[in-house]
Amino acid sequence: MAASNKRPHRDPGGGRNAGGGSCPICGTASVARYRPFCSKRCADIDLGQWLKGVYRIPVDEEPAEGETGPEEGGYREGEGE
Repeated sequence: MAASNKRPHRDPGGGRNAGGGSCPICGTASVARYRPFCSKRCADIDLGQWLKGVYRIPVDEEPAEGETGPEEGGYREGEGE
């Protein structure tokens, strides 16, 4: 194989706005490497928000019998934070 096949593709525009959208955290142009974000920092901020429970996927299911959620006291102090 030629050495040129092993090199990563470089966007002539520097990777900016590669996805055609903007960063959902700060609103600047997205970068292909961190798409849909503009940087590792914004990607990490988004991950932190998921881990803290800021983002939630709504469900219509009731908890199973004997199962409780965090709002019902199902977690011990210090868990889930």
